Amino acid sequence: MPAPVRGELADLNVFLTICRRKSFRLAASELGVSTSALSHTMRGLEERLGVRLLNRTSRSVVPTDAGEALLGHLETGFSHIRMALDELDHYRESPVGRLRINIPRDAAQLLFAPVLAKFMSMYPRLQMEITVDNTLVDIIGSGYDAGIRYGESVPKDMIAMPVTRKLRWIVVASPEYLRNSAHLPLAHPDDLLEHQCIRMRLGNGTLYKWELNRGEEALALDVPGSLILNESEMIIDTALNGFGLAYCLDVRVRPLLKSGQLIQVIPEWVCEDEPMVMYYPSRRQLHPGLRRLIEMMREATLY
Repeated sequence: MPAPVRGELADLNVFLTICRRKSFRLAASELGVSTSALSHTMRGLEERLGVRLLNRTSRSVVPTDAGEALLGHLETGFSHIRMALDELDHYRESPVGRLRINIPRDAAQLLFAPVLAKFMSMYPRLQMEITVDNTLVDIIGSGYDAGIRYGESVPKDMIAMPVTRKLRWIVVASPEYLRNSAHLPLAHPDDLLEHQCIRMRLGNGTLYKWELNRGEEALALDVPGSLILNESEMIIDTALNGFGLAYCLDVRVRPLLKSGQLIQVIPEWVCEDEPMVMYYPSRRQLHPGLRRLIEMMREATLY
């Protein structure tokens, strides 16, 4: 076996990142270097090891048999290295290093916007990257340290820590829509089936059934509607403009309800659902920076 040379671990991490992202371009973006630099690194690594590690085409990057064998050992080895470095974080007064988090847009607006500037000012040695993405991603495979999602959607093999209380979902409409549809009943959730509803596609690709409860009664309605959106702000804006009924978090529309721009309909029917949670792989210790971010969010969160 060739003797290790200076930078060998860094080059092996390049190989690991390329395999994880399945793309030189995406790996280069994550590592903050050019694709040509990554190609140069891989050529040098393969020459030193005396074996081809990657099969590259114009459309894909896949490890060779030798690369697959190496990859399995590297994933275990680098996992142990990360755990060892995480241990050191407990001896530091202030979080340092890099923290990558994947979050939905609702979390960006409700949880991060109120605390992010203050948090980064408090911990200037911490480098944080936040990706806003409503799609449920594999945070391990995509190179994230943690993610935020609604509790029920988090994979069972993850550790999940609530950052909000249980969330309340309601049905709202604009006064204009209610005037235009005054001839249609709107006293019971079943009446929603006669209305224009703004449907919602979840991050896992499924269309959401509007869940509504009244005491012990619980319904999940596959509501009708000619418009499907996957982003809360667009749903709320479209409802504001009088297009139809919207199903949304009450914390997102409280000012609009107070001003009368939106009106809650069938108000005795709501859904108390799972909180938003910060989740991370169970095999990793909680990053100190993540712990302090969660604490700050909980202190700032009123919902």
